[in-house]
Amino acid sequence: MNSIVLTSAESRPALAAVMPNCLSAIRGETDSLGLPAVRGVIVMLVDGLGVAPLMARSGHARRLLSGWDADATAFSFPSTTAAGITQLTTARAAGEHGMVGYEVWDRTCGVLRNQLSGWGPGMEPASWQLRPTVFEQLRGSGVRPTVISVAEYADSGLTNASLRGARFIAGDSMRERCELAARVCRAAGNHLVYLYHAELDQAGHRYGCGSDAWIEQLEELDAAFAQLLNELPDDIGVLVTADHGMVDIPKENYREFNTDLLDDVAAIAGEPRLRHLYLSDPSPRAGLEFSRRIADEEAGQAVVCTRAEAIAAGWFGADIDPRAEARIGDVLVAATAELTYHAPGTPESKRRMIGQHGSITDAETLVPLLRHGAFAG
Repeated sequence: MNSIVLTSAESRPALAAVMPNCLSAIRGETDSLGLPAVRGVIVMLVDGLGVAPLMARSGHARRLLSGWDADATAFSFPSTTAAGITQLTTARAAGEHGMVGYEVWDRTCGVLRNQLSGWGPGMEPASWQLRPTVFEQLRGSGVRPTVISVAEYADSGLTNASLRGARFIAGDSMRERCELAARVCRAAGNHLVYLYHAELDQAGHRYGCGSDAWIEQLEELDAAFAQLLNELPDDIGVLVTADHGMVDIPKENYREFNTDLLDDVAAIAGEPRLRHLYLSDPSPRAGLEFSRRIADEEAGQAVVCTRAEAIAAGWFGADIDPRAEARIGDVLVAATAELTYHAPGTPESKRRMIGQHGSITDAETLVPLLRHGAFAG
């Protein structure tokens, strides 16, 4: 069985460290990232901008990458949007905030829950996401939290779960959102701005992160970011990061699980690069036996482990809330080869994405920490 220790997590800060370090900088205190004192901070999260695709196309992002130390990276797992954004905005790992994957099986009622877009009865944002956000904790502190994002996300379940406590401002394009962020920070006072861009992730899923469409979005982002820096006051720091990376998977590498192995499976959740398998018999012994069978079947293609093994290896953080633990599959199948896993009968509409993420590889979990503005130098 392959090692399940995530070595990259041992040598890099977690995405959860970003917001506390930014607040320390606003307060004039020193924290683990060593950021200088500033009046305000913009944390610009670019969905899907992992280190690997960014470095492969570095010539198209010269302003973003100017002055970047290639060792300045963070680790984000689970490498999926709902988990990554929530790790950033709660400063907690997935085992605490409870957003442990793209899709989970709710054992209390036997329903699959989509943690990105499937919010509704039984999955209320205020209680499903288990921890207060950094923004909520800033009430009365004198630091003004602002979220600048896409208009359609203004009242989404994920926004109400993971961005609650901040003023929401919508912008139609990357350029407009960057202009809005600069405008907010030109006002007097201390500001913590979360600036979100979805376009690269969308292009990557549809066309691949090696596509011309993805590069075009990266160039637009770089131009918008250059304008942001030109309009920004000198006492505002900027950190650019991402929720996850991305890998391109050829359609011929989309696989279905061997149906002979699924008799004991009650539900399949997660996402194509990291499957959560929930067993009819949830006992530890059954999980261990089943994981060994899957591991033998997928040798060299994936890391397979039980929930207990993943937790012991720190995949979901050091502290695990029992409510979050119940959402993790009994057995996890994390693709390491260039492939995806699908449940039998998955409709074609869900097999069309070229760019994929969610698993434990460096290409999916390593994200940049780019220092700009008052943080540069």
